[in-house]
Amino acid sequence: MKKRNLFLIAINLVLVLAFFAWSVYQKEQTLKNGKIVLLELAPVDPRSLFQGDYMRLDYAISRSQNHDSIPVKGYFVIVPDSNGVAKKIRVQEKPEPLAEGELPLRYTVVKDMFVKVGADSYFFQEGLADYDSARYGGLKVDKNGEGILIGLYDNKFSLIRPAR
Repeated sequence: MKKRNLFLIAINLVLVLAFFAWSVYQKEQTLKNGKIVLLELAPVDPRSLFQGDYMRLDYAISRSQNHDSIPVKGYFVIVPDSNGVAKKIRVQEKPEPLAEGELPLRYTVVKDMFVKVGADSYFFQEGLADYDSARYGGLKVDKNGEGILIGLYDNKFSLIRPAR
């Protein structure tokens, strides 16, 4: 193999690794600096027979929006109440402008069928917690509208933790 080919392979490998590292860094920053908001879960089939203890998540905030009336990609502007439960204020194409207390939450319309606003599934170890009591999905949301699911919460706004 020519030195030129090895050099190109090495450069591509470095670029891929740098992109991966940057992506991980951004997610870590969202987890570190993001604000916790709770999104009310919409009723769904709570478990999958093929995948074990798994919950398909659907958020009420995305069901309340007609996907035909909004851009394919954009932001829900949300305001958390005193319990951290997010209420949708409006839809906009960019993460700004925002008033005080407002947060952007990125959404995507998927295949002209539904609006996706975060993780759509949650896996948990079989038999270690009562996830049937889940009423909210807890997301850490950063100033850019990126949300990372950090857990499920019950009707008392408490994080559901597995029993040890």
